[in-house]
Amino acid sequence: MNTELLASTILNPAVLFFFLGILAVLARSDLEIPQPISKLLSLYLLLAIGFKGGVELSHSSFGPEIALTLIAAVAMSALVPVYTFFVLRRMVSVHDAAAIAATYGSISAVTFITAVSFLQTLEISSSGYLVAAMALMESPAIVVGLVLYRFFASDQETDSDDFAWGRVLREACFNGSVFLILGSLVIGLLSTDAHAKSLAPFTDDLFKGVLTLFLLDMGLIAGRRLAALREAGAGLILFALLVPLVNAGLGILLTVLLDLSIGDALLFTVLCASASYIAVPAAMRLSIPQANASLYVTLSLAVTFPFNIVAGLPLYLAALRWVNA
Repeated sequence: MNTELLASTILNPAVLFFFLGILAVLARSDLEIPQPISKLLSLYLLLAIGFKGGVELSHSSFGPEIALTLIAAVAMSALVPVYTFFVLRRMVSVHDAAAIAATYGSISAVTFITAVSFLQTLEISSSGYLVAAMALMESPAIVVGLVLYRFFASDQETDSDDFAWGRVLREACFNGSVFLILGSLVIGLLSTDAHAKSLAPFTDDLFKGVLTLFLLDMGLIAGRRLAALREAGAGLILFALLVPLVNAGLGILLTVLLDLSIGDALLFTVLCASASYIAVPAAMRLSIPQANASLYVTLSLAVTFPFNIVAGLPLYLAALRWVNA
């Protein structure tokens, strides 16, 4: 791997602010970003990346390549929870295995957004339709995780009468992040170039600054969850480091078969390698309340997320350049 690329990723101000947030927690600083502002930052990032993706998508024609890529993305989202569930069953209970498996089958929008910024810094182009892939990969993993839980859990662990599939599916398919990203994508798709240009100061110029502030907040949240890693244990921490590499390897193989450009290939790989800490926890709290949230949230946010944005991005790009050489 190119050491200069790794160094530039680590020294990226947005990444450094993430670690500043962790350091603030370790130093017991009273630094804090109010919850309403944190929510606003995440909404802005989803809106901006969805709108820009829609604008880019409007300039391209929907063909077999895009359709196959979206199908492959959904397939990965459904496949990952299956194999990870059986790996996790050796370490944790059925409900925890299902929740963690769904977490790693779904995606991290912030990791994707950081990857977009990473490509922009390197002046590598990418297509807008990968935003649609990001939105489509949120829900299948949740549904598969719940199916695995219902199939393998004992009668004492589940209560069919209290389990409302309609509510769960609605949460999986229409939670706020999925709805906003898809809605923004459609609006961007319908917008003219003049409309997109008028919004550029909001969707483009502010983007990196808001991302930096959001990653500071993510660092604060991750820092507060570091203590929960003791409960996770070495086996689960190793899982949280190795599974992204396995999923990235599968993603890279698919990008070769799909013949994607280097920028699109990196974004697709990052989607495969990331893990959810927003959509899946919301669904799991509703559908599998017995699952230990300190496990699936902490592994995703405090282990896999920093690994991906610090080491994963340059590693995946180097691997893609090697296989496409």
